[in-house]
Order: sequence, then C-alpha cells, then structure tokens
Amino acid sequence: MKEWGLSPLFCFGAGEKHAMSKEKKPRTVDFCRALAQPALERLGLALWDLRFEKEGGGWFLRYFIDKDGGVTIQDLEAFSRAMDPLLDAADPIEQSYTLEVSSPGIERKLTRDEHFARYTGSRVAVRLIRARDGMRDFAGELLGRDDSGLRLRLDSGEEILFAAADIAHVKLWADL
Repeated sequence: MKEWGLSPLFCFGAGEKHAMSKEKKPRTVDFCRALAQPALERLGLALWDLRFEKEGGGWFLRYFIDKDGGVTIQDLEAFSRAMDPLLDAADPIEQSYTLEVSSPGIERKLTRDEHFARYTGSRVAVRLIRARDGMRDFAGELLGRDDSGLRLRLDSGEEILFAAADIAHVKLWADL
C-alpha cells in the first residue's frame, strides 16, 4: 500500500547512549509511538497521529490523541505529563524539541489506513498538489482508498479517482 500523508523525518542520536549498531535504529516516530502506547492505554486514549517535524527554527514532536466522544483539556494535560518523564528517560531525540499534545480536530487529516477505513462513507475535502481540470480542491463522500488511489463521490454524483501521488492532503469535512 502506498504511504499517505507527511514524509517521516529521521533523527538519530550520537554519543555512547545513542551509539548506532550495525542494525538500523528505529525511526524517531516509531520509537516515540511505541513509548507512548502504555500511557495511551492507561489513560483510555488512542494515538491519531504522531509527527516529528522541523518548523521555522525549531523541532516539534507532535502527538495527536483522540478518544470516543473527543478529548478534553484534562486528557491532553494527563498525556503530556505522562510522556514528559518517559521521553526524558529514553532520550530518543538528540536535538532540542518542543513536545506538543493536541486533538486532531474536527477537520482532522486522514493519513493512515485505519483513518480511511473508519471514515469511508464520510464527507471529506481533498486538496491536490497540482490542479486537475483547473481545480485543486474537491469535496465529496469518501468511497475508499486502495493501491489504485482514493475514490470520491462528488456532490454531482460523479465518482472520481485520485492517485496517491497527486494528493496533498485529505481532511474530514465539517459542516459548521
């Protein structure tokens, strides 16, 4: 299956604590995802997405958490407090970074297989990298996603297929 969403960034440490062996070291996001799993389960939360990315002059480790009925400020705080000592002890990131914990929001980006499966039949907004027939933005019912791409039913009833390589992002559509 073709990968969707943002490209992962790699960051490996240096020095005795982080010496690279002949085996490949896990990606930062994979390590931080596994590190978070026990805390997420204990707090009744789910990880929607995790990104380690550079923005401006700084690095950000961004956990997007969710739960049935939505997360509260207390959930965000509890998860952040649980992760601080775990990240300090594991020290998986060499450079300074900012830990951010948030909800994926009502118009959340769909990036993983389980996101697309969960929201098949829902209204989504698709933004393309380059215009198609003079348009970059499309909205409609998500019919599914597979190796051939993402299928969408437009309001006109027309079904359209977008190749993964053509898509900048897909978000849930919120009628507010």
